[in-house]
Amino acid sequence: MAEIPVDVGMIYEGERIRKNQMHAELAGPKSKGAELFRVAGDDVVEDGKVTVVGPDVQELPEGQPTPFGVFIRAAGEKLEEDLEGVFERRMHYYFNYIQGFMHLNSRDTIWCRISKDAVKAGVTFEHIGAAVMDLFKKEYDVIEKMDVTFYTEDKAVDEFIEQARAVYEKRDARLRGMKDEDVDVFYGCVLCQSFAPEHMCTISPERISSCGSISWFDGRAAVKVDPKGSLIEIKKGEVLDPVKGEYAGVNELTEKKSGGAVNRVFLHSIFGHPHTSCGCFEAIAFYIPEVDGIGVVHRNFKGTTPFGIPFSTMAGQTGGGQQLEGFAGIAVEYIRSPKFFIADGGHERLVWLPKELKERFYNDLPESVRDKIATEEDATDLDALKAHLEKVGHPVVSRWQEQAPAAEEKAPAAAEAPAATVPEITMPLSGNPVAGGGITITFKNAKIYAEKVIIKRK
Repeated sequence: MAEIPVDVGMIYEGERIRKNQMHAELAGPKSKGAELFRVAGDDVVEDGKVTVVGPDVQELPEGQPTPFGVFIRAAGEKLEEDLEGVFERRMHYYFNYIQGFMHLNSRDTIWCRISKDAVKAGVTFEHIGAAVMDLFKKEYDVIEKMDVTFYTEDKAVDEFIEQARAVYEKRDARLRGMKDEDVDVFYGCVLCQSFAPEHMCTISPERISSCGSISWFDGRAAVKVDPKGSLIEIKKGEVLDPVKGEYAGVNELTEKKSGGAVNRVFLHSIFGHPHTSCGCFEAIAFYIPEVDGIGVVHRNFKGTTPFGIPFSTMAGQTGGGQQLEGFAGIAVEYIRSPKFFIADGGHERLVWLPKELKERFYNDLPESVRDKIATEEDATDLDALKAHLEKVGHPVVSRWQEQAPAAEEKAPAAAEAPAATVPEITMPLSGNPVAGGGITITFKNAKIYAEKVIIKRK
């Protein structure tokens, strides 16, 4: 292995590189990128080789976002293609073991940073690649040969992203048609606990991991090759609620792995006890009480949601292992699932998607809603969203009409605008002036009419 000029070890796994500490930002929200792990033939993999297509670390412009791709190939007599997704997610671990290198997210939403100190120490992609290969080989005996290619040249990254997405689609397609009821076990992933200690991702045939990297097949393969690793078999146990997706076995293991912080999980509901969110999720599903519907925004969306806030702001409230009613980090593939928040009305409750996602999943959405779901071109605020849904006759409008009589009975004589009944939602507010950190506001079956809310320090 090439002599790497910085330390490598688990101690650096949770290292955060802030903007003022950063020399280069690779991929991320201001650029593009992807990572891919493939099992290849012994005669194809050039063991230990590191290739750089584009500028190396020392040549990267300081403070500028750079397109970035990482392609790892591995060979071994006992390696199976089913392990590709598992090892690909392992890249998140190993890159974070390198002092001065920060890795977030997965697949084609990766976001990496290299610190000024690491660049000053002389780090190159050859060092980084050699360190990652060494970590893989030390942990997995089935890997006999590896090579790594880094892409930082714009056109090469574009071509690599297209190649990677084709592989992602092939992997995801394998699982379509399988149902949660078809299997006796699910799989849990605790890979992100260095960033979200109370989070365990539950992976079922109809709910892929929130990062989009680990399917039920990947979980099965991982447990076979590494039974003591970050992926764990979950015996479903008693089915407590087949619609919401609540299982005794999932609850028990989640409570154990979360240190008692979370003891109930609904796999297919955004209300009550929704699945926790780490931070590597590909998208966020969010409840919109003003229209009694659900929206989804993904990491690559640069605009604002109907709430007037972007993905990044919502992610800051949703992630960290919280179980936040009305919000759930998900993989975009979950939009395609027949059990997409089925306990809450499923796809017929889906009212807003970024145009990119709507076009991508158009043929997978029920005909009853596919042309009625709003995008940023139809609605950028709540008033416009409500008007759009009424205009196209979205199924959620009938829910308003059902709720209207009850609201009218309690309303004063003067006419008021109808409001949707809001289930109990607890939302942490960050950045507020309350001493000692954040506050929590809980709404229980509330109808709220407010032009302005002002919070002042006493």
